[in-house]
Amino acid sequence: MVKNIVFDFGGVLLNWNPKYFYRTYFKDEKEMEYFLSHICTEEWNAEQDKGRSFEEGVRLLQKQYPQYAEPIRMFKDKWECMLKGEFTRSVDLLKRLKGEGYGIYGLTNWSAETIPLVYSKYNFFQLFDGIVVSGEEKVIKPDPKIYRILLERYNLTAENTLFIDDNSANIETAKQLGFKTIIFDNFENVSLRISVLIDKKR
Repeated sequence: MVKNIVFDFGGVLLNWNPKYFYRTYFKDEKEMEYFLSHICTEEWNAEQDKGRSFEEGVRLLQKQYPQYAEPIRMFKDKWECMLKGEFTRSVDLLKRLKGEGYGIYGLTNWSAETIPLVYSKYNFFQLFDGIVVSGEEKVIKPDPKIYRILLERYNLTAENTLFIDDNSANIETAKQLGFKTIIFDNFENVSLRISVLIDKKR
């Protein structure tokens, strides 16, 4: 019986992608792709999600790639330009589930520096009963520790909690811990799976 639903943020509720900014910065698409796959990589950004400051991350990368000092700095300075908006249907689904009485929680890999910008920009975050942010905890998914922080902090039981994420590794850890899970591949599939899993007669 599902009582609580845990949402990931990026790729599920929010449309964030550094390409939204760097397409306006680089004149050459191939150079942008190179920059994001070899310099400001997902692995580098994950260290900010894990608690490293953007200032330190930028400084280390500029030292390694001085020829890209300016676009590296832009990752911090123009971060908000990489946030295109909310996924409206996902947010509407969250609101519906909240209205039906489910506990709504967040578990996200996100920098502690930028999460306040997100909270102030999107008022649907007021609907959450609790949120765990990797940058604040200094641990990121799929490390089981951050899932346990969520469970213990909000007195949740994995077996009656549904976890929704767009990353298969994050989903796998949740399964191993006993959560019910849905991978966010597309909205139609997710909506259908939720309707099958949840018990509306709770």
